[in-house]
Amino acid sequence: MEFSRDLYLQRMIDRRNNGLIKIITGTRRVGKSYLLNTIFRRYLLQQGMDAQHILQFAFDTDEDLDKLEAYYPQEPVRIRDENGNEKINAKKFRAWVSDTTNENDSFCLLLDEVQELDHFVSTLNGFLRHPNFDIYVTGSNSKFLSTDIATEFRGRGSIIHVLPLTFREYMSGLALSPEEAWKEYIVTGGIPVVAGMPSENEKIDYLKNLCEETYLKDIISHNDIRNPGKLGDTFNIFASVIGTPVNPKKISNTYQSVLHETIRPETIETYLSYFKDAFVIETARKYNIKGRSYVQSPFKVYFEDLGVRNARLNFRQIEETHIMENIIFNELRYRGYNVDVGEMDISEKTDRLDKNAKPIYKKTALEVDFIATFGDRKFYIQSALDMHAPEKEMQEKRSLYYIDDSFRKIVITKNGLNPTQDEKGVFTVDLFTFLSGWQP
Repeated sequence: MEFSRDLYLQRMIDRRNNGLIKIITGTRRVGKSYLLNTIFRRYLLQQGMDAQHILQFAFDTDEDLDKLEAYYPQEPVRIRDENGNEKINAKKFRAWVSDTTNENDSFCLLLDEVQELDHFVSTLNGFLRHPNFDIYVTGSNSKFLSTDIATEFRGRGSIIHVLPLTFREYMSGLALSPEEAWKEYIVTGGIPVVAGMPSENEKIDYLKNLCEETYLKDIISHNDIRNPGKLGDTFNIFASVIGTPVNPKKISNTYQSVLHETIRPETIETYLSYFKDAFVIETARKYNIKGRSYVQSPFKVYFEDLGVRNARLNFRQIEETHIMENIIFNELRYRGYNVDVGEMDISEKTDRLDKNAKPIYKKTALEVDFIATFGDRKFYIQSALDMHAPEKEMQEKRSLYYIDDSFRKIVITKNGLNPTQDEKGVFTVDLFTFLSGWQP
């Protein structure tokens, strides 16, 4: 089976021959290599590019590394870098590229797991001096974290961040109804290799192992963490609070009340940055709508893949309400929106009167689940799993009614109905309709 990754393919197409290194990022097993070596390569061939001019090289496969043996035979293919880590000899790789290309034809370099190459940044930057080279790379683990990329390439790279499968992409590869797919998706998530597994037990075991043996070990190794137990415990707490307003102090208190251990809020904040940097977790900041300013704290935590999140909790905490909110958050990011959490303070008239018989007002803080912006486009979204009762509908729409600008206001719910708009201009859209590509 193959899952559609058309949006990422188009982003790669749009960046062809732009004079920059196209850097495909994302957490492990998210499908970066397949996107590069199968989907994008197939596109290049369909466009008429000579297969001999598409250079593919995976630095984690012996089959490709064997190609380097003939160059500088007195030197080994695998060498030790200054930190004692085993790397691929960049001198031999450059010789292979030089021998396989020329200055007259156009070549596309598809380089997989490039962090395994010694001095890969300087090698890639050197390739930019060849105007007939169009370069695409993927990477994983501790050398391809988000802050590393921004620092290392300094304006020479164009980043394409790949998320796990969206619900629409998930549906594209499976012969399931939306309802059937949803039941699986909210439990085991959108890692492509997991989505293709036939057995739920196999999916669960794989995800648990992926969390423990890959994600956590990468973070521990990269950041030289001395107390991996506390990192793992903090990871569990992050997993348990998705969609809930939190701050480092609150998480520290949770740590103490649940685990009966002390951890400083500053340490929590540092750990959170590690998970964000490794593309495991993302946060949404709070934005005061009326004050038009960001609020430092609290914020909300979301996982890039819910299967990973559920695995950390041993699949014990599958609350559809918060999971649906997480999925909508990821869908908005997938579409290219910047996503914040909205809040505003309002004054509401109460039934009470003061001594002069005038109504007493009380201040109330209202929340909007998401503010999605892209350039001059903006819309407000509430995520509501069930909105059958009139009181529940009013509760979800209430904050949207108080926003007095002209941008779209939307409630996403599971009602199975076509999109509607009420007399105050608020749209109600079925969850599956929205996730299938409905645009506000």
